Amino acid sequence: MLTVQLTMLVADGKTITETASGNNKVMYLSKSEGGSPILVNEDAAKSLQSTTNPLETIDKALAKVDNLRSDLGAVQNRFDSAITNLGNTVNNLSSARSRIEDADYATEVSNMSRAQILQQAGTSVLAQANQTTQNVLSLLR
Repeated sequence: MLTVQLTMLVADGKTITETASGNNKVMYLSKSEGGSPILVNEDAAKSLQSTTNPLETIDKALAKVDNLRSDLGAVQNRFDSAITNLGNTVNNLSSARSRIEDADYATEVSNMSRAQILQQAGTSVLAQANQTTQNVLSLLR
């Protein structure tokens, strides 16, 4: 069994002593969150390293971001498609409405033309009737 003792002099003249022991294991010196060094055996170091592998963590985060971006892209594509379809629907409805209004306008123009022709024909008949009366009166004189 291997025993390691580490003594450090810290501020205010105080000393910190750390002791670790193990069976022919490699010891690693590491700093704790408080700033004081600690000794970690090989097994603990491997488990600590495997759980806090920064590249693996970054890869997982990037994979998660990629998945979220693909989901967002799919939703955005569906929205773009819906917007395009609605735009086409608006154009088609406007075109159909315009054709209906144009058809009604053409009908009304033809009705007005017919009414004008009838009015002119009536005026012509009245003029001829008045002319005939005038001719008869002029013959009687």
